[in-house]
Amino acid sequence: MRNYKIPLLLAVAAVCPGQTDRTPLENDQVRVLRALEKPHVKGRPHKHDVNRVMVYLQSGTQEFGDEEGKKTTTLKYKAKDVIWSPATAIPIPELITYEPVNIIEVELKKPGSGKSATGPLDPVKVDSKHYKVEFENDQVRVVRVKFGPHEKAPMHEHMLNRVVIYLTDQNIQVTGADGKAETVVHKATEVSWGQPAKHREENLNNGPFEAVIVELK
Repeated sequence: MRNYKIPLLLAVAAVCPGQTDRTPLENDQVRVLRALEKPHVKGRPHKHDVNRVMVYLQSGTQEFGDEEGKKTTTLKYKAKDVIWSPATAIPIPELITYEPVNIIEVELKKPGSGKSATGPLDPVKVDSKHYKVEFENDQVRVVRVKFGPHEKAPMHEHMLNRVVIYLTDQNIQVTGADGKAETVVHKATEVSWGQPAKHREENLNNGPFEAVIVELK
């Protein structure tokens, strides 16, 4: 897992107004947007007033330039990369690679409250094989989860509200602390909202499962 520590301007992947095609989730803590970057289409300068977590579903390279056409910065990302994007003004963006890029943005409406993401049953501690921290700051902890076919996770606890972005299809049996089991199914690129919970998991798929969890402090 890579923890992206990149300069401010490089941490900003612009999604221009008008390109957002859907808002799959919104509440008092977050707004989640689906966006599409088209190759060689220049956007316009704009500003994002809140910090964001960006999940890129395809690989790409973006250039950011000024109104005179001069390049200022370049951002390269791979499929399934997750990047922190601070609130800032954004110069003119252009996707210079040849395939479109779908992006899921998690806009953070509130500052961090000081809540801890960790506890005795923190999945990162009790199941480090499957749960790994991508990055963490005063607003979020971003965790990537990967299961092989039919792999299991022991009992663990999610301490915070969270947004889950599914990078592959999900077909997982979730068993709560009370012993009650249910099967949870999502399609790749779907997004869901989760609250604090204690459970264990089993991947029922014959293939791997991968998701990104944005925990909200």
